[in-house]
Amino acid sequence: MKEINLNSLKSLMVFKTLYESDTATRAAKALGLTQSGVSRSLAQLEENIGMPLFMRHKNRLIKLPEADELYQEIMQLMGNLDEMKHTIVALREFGVSRMRLASAPALGFAFIPEAIARILRINPKYSIYFDIMPSPDVVRAIESGHFDAGFVTLPINSERLIVDELFEVEAVCLVPANHPLASAEQIEITDFRNQHLVIPNQPNLAADQVLRLISQHKIRIAGKTEANIAAICSLVANGVGLSLINPITAYDTVAVQRDIVVKPFRPALHYRFGLAYRRSWADTQLIHLLKENLPETPRYLGPTPG
Repeated sequence: MKEINLNSLKSLMVFKTLYESDTATRAAKALGLTQSGVSRSLAQLEENIGMPLFMRHKNRLIKLPEADELYQEIMQLMGNLDEMKHTIVALREFGVSRMRLASAPALGFAFIPEAIARILRINPKYSIYFDIMPSPDVVRAIESGHFDAGFVTLPINSERLIVDELFEVEAVCLVPANHPLASAEQIEITDFRNQHLVIPNQPNLAADQVLRLISQHKIRIAGKTEANIAAICSLVANGVGLSLINPITAYDTVAVQRDIVVKPFRPALHYRFGLAYRRSWADTQLIHLLKENLPETPRYLGPTPG
């Protein structure tokens, strides 16, 4: 089978005009070409695609069914080209318009959605695909090209990505509202003695910090329950135990849970968060907007009503 060669749009445009004009004379006038130039372009197109598009009869061109179908394809192509023009204008004004964004659970349930909402108020034409996954999975997803950028819990190691540290927060303690410690001004590590703890599923950097601190202070706990962040808050609210958590997640929680109080914790544990992205995205407008439109980070929420 002969190879099809459609490297130039010119012959397709000549065909489109000829199809709409019915005669080579009118097509030539519309295109600013000679009649022989139009005929020659049509002959080259038919030779390239390996089939006739018109039947010649007494200096007239009669459209063949193949011409009808090719015309419909060209009209679709023209529509795509018009859409491309709009895309180029948008790219020139706003930068890249689509982003696949991931987030670690600690920031993903309300903090980053608020940032996305702020960005879309700036430019509603942005298209963002958003998903929540553990930090290591966020890194792998960006490295593999399945996502463009993501918010992660630090530290992470990746030679293939740019990682910008964004902020650091101190852990707070979630306490069931009816717990004896609910009236304490702050929770000390020694208060964990003989208490049941609710911690993130391991392996997890935050859980590792808590367990390491307990070991260093030789604290014997009653037991521990591991769960994902979405379930941790509900478990505490149901009286399962105490939990150390970043204040951003705590802030998200107290908005929907009324059976939890939030207390400062000592000694201080810190959580660091960053934005990881592929190097090709370093200077894009969306990366700048993500950094500039993050909500304020809460440090301590104060007592919450039971």
